[in-house]
Order: sequence, then structure tokens, then C-alpha cells
Amino acid sequence: MTTRDMDGLKIVQAEANHLDHVAGLFDQYRMFYGLPSNMSRAREFIHDRMEKGDSIIFLAQAKIEGRAVALGFTQLYPSYSSVSMQRLWILNDLYVDQRSRNRGVGRALIDRACKLAIDTGAKGLILETAIDNRVAKRLYEEYGFAKDAKFNRYSLDL
Repeated sequence: MTTRDMDGLKIVQAEANHLDHVAGLFDQYRMFYGLPSNMSRAREFIHDRMEKGDSIIFLAQAKIEGRAVALGFTQLYPSYSSVSMQRLWILNDLYVDQRSRNRGVGRALIDRACKLAIDTGAKGLILETAIDNRVAKRLYEEYGFAKDAKFNRYSLDL
């Protein structure tokens, strides 16, 4: 696919009819982080998020050679800051299909996530990414995302 083959990039909020597209991208996203493919579990996980309204998922689409193609997605979870007493959105997942990278898809998804935060009166967006994910870190820093200088992040796997 060349840049001129892609027509009309648009970002839509994913609905049930987008399930297979999002699940496929979600499975690729997990493989990017070194996990084995598990399409049935990926589909089930995304279906549950959609059905329960646990997250907001935006899907990047374009027409390529006359048909709609899923290029990437982002999934955001709602949260709150007790200190500021404001809503936050956790930008938990952002993935662009390898063939669609460097075409503005990631930027369009972040732009849509920022619009969601503004539209819902949120304090902002928070995210984390792998230490060695230089491309994503560079993109996030271009947007003004900064490492937290006040708090350490801890986790406990159970």
C-alpha cells in the first residue's frame, strides 16, 4: 500500500459491527509486546469491553483500493484523580498496523483521544509504554506527554 492508495482516513468510535477489525488489531498489538496470538481471546476481551462499556475504543479506517480497511485503534479507560477531583482517561492501548505506519494514523488516534478528554471535561490523558518503544515515546513527547516527576508507578501482579 502506498500513501496515495489510502483515501479518506477517518476515526470512528468502535461499535459491535467493528468487533472483528478491532480484535484483529488488538491481537497484533499483543504480539507486538511479545505475546502469542490468541484471536479468540482477543475477540472475547474486546467484545466484553464494548458490551460492558468499560472503555472507549476508536478505530482508524480508510478506503484502500475501494474497500474499508482498519488501520489502527486506541482504547481508553476512564479513571479519576482524587487529588484534583477530576476525570482522567487512561490511554491504555494504541496500535497502528505495520503497513499503515508513518501516515499520520497514530497522530489521528491521539488527536481523537485528546478530543474525548476535552469533551468530557477531563484533566487529561495518562499512558505508559515500553521503555524501548522509542517511536511511540517520541510521538507522545511531541504531543507534550511527560514522564511523571512527582510519583513513582508501582504494580503488583497477583
